[in-house]
Amino acid sequence: MSQTLLSKHHTSPLVSKTLCIRALTVALAALFLSACNPAGQSTSQTSSEKTAVTEQTMKSTKFAADSKPYGQLADGTQVDMITLSNPNGIEVDVISYGGIITRLLTPDAQGQLGDIVLGFDNLDDYVSASPYFGALIGRYGNRIANGRFELNGETYQLDTNDGANHLHGGVQGFDKKVWTMQPFTTANSAGIVLTLNSPDGDQGYPGNLAVEVTYELTADNQLDMRFKANTDKATVVNLTQHTYFNLAGKGDILAHQMQINSATLTPVGEGLIPTGELSSVEGTPFDFRAPKAIGQDIGADDEQLALGLGYDHNFVVKEAPSDELVLAATVSEPTTGRVLEVWSEEPSVQFYSGNFLDGTLQGKGRTFGFRSGFCLEPQHNPDSPNQPQFPTTTLLPEDTYQTRIVYRFATQ
Repeated sequence: MSQTLLSKHHTSPLVSKTLCIRALTVALAALFLSACNPAGQSTSQTSSEKTAVTEQTMKSTKFAADSKPYGQLADGTQVDMITLSNPNGIEVDVISYGGIITRLLTPDAQGQLGDIVLGFDNLDDYVSASPYFGALIGRYGNRIANGRFELNGETYQLDTNDGANHLHGGVQGFDKKVWTMQPFTTANSAGIVLTLNSPDGDQGYPGNLAVEVTYELTADNQLDMRFKANTDKATVVNLTQHTYFNLAGKGDILAHQMQINSATLTPVGEGLIPTGELSSVEGTPFDFRAPKAIGQDIGADDEQLALGLGYDHNFVVKEAPSDELVLAATVSEPTTGRVLEVWSEEPSVQFYSGNFLDGTLQGKGRTFGFRSGFCLEPQHNPDSPNQPQFPTTTLLPEDTYQTRIVYRFATQ
């Protein structure tokens, strides 16, 4: 600015002559452009339009993690939503209440985006009526018999919220807590770090538990979920994610093709508590080692299917626990060509075929009827604290709980 002012106040005759020549040149150029642009469109407008197009193109090729308010609980607690997006059009909405995935857009084989998860339109419905739609589950995913377990010689009584049993962390499990969310982006991803402190005695569990979950949407269309927890007292931990999928975005899920890489399951008794045995899937309706329609055998005369009103069973995918990430299940939908792969470090995965959806819940312009969604919940075996033959879920103060679940989206 100072140099410009200086030149204006110290102008020599030679500079004046030069300025006149420049002015003449500019005038001639304006006349030329006017002749080439009879419609009167200004070149500055054209440049602006090009800039806008360029900015839009740049925006569409970036990762984003955008936050906005979602609602308030009855006590005034603010609930926020973060939308993750990648350059391929995939979008994931996550709210701080329950860490719930409320919307998940993926392309079909024709490139058309569609929402592939069940959910509601507002916070009130998630608070009052949700069957764990899209939620983070803890401290313990699945069931604990009679809501009771013994650890280090002490008996702990948990909340019972599934008949006589404890389900998915209790009456006020992690699905009903407000998490702290911190969005982030990298050159190759967009994500959220969710944190929660569960106090000693929460729902009956011992120990103060500090939990961290990372959702990260990547360039190769994966939603990578990493779980971490630490305690100051021996406790049990079994975290998972409870999204209900419908890859067609409508109707039931019976025509979806399911493959589960498991040769054994943990059969259940009354209350869907495991008997403690392992049984082979061979020759049973539970054999999904090769892809088949979910509805192919769901109506078979089978005691296990009768107990679960369909599939609501734990499939063992690892002979022994490890930190190896393995492909637990693959699901495809024939009309859209969408494919979902579920990868996990967990030893088992619960397959639930939406048997308790009965048409009383509505959201996103849909009625959620019988078997209109399915869940694949990587986990340790249900009731492990009471079944010493199962892999342990005990977490000690000197250890760190860590696990990982990956949803991979594709088409065929």
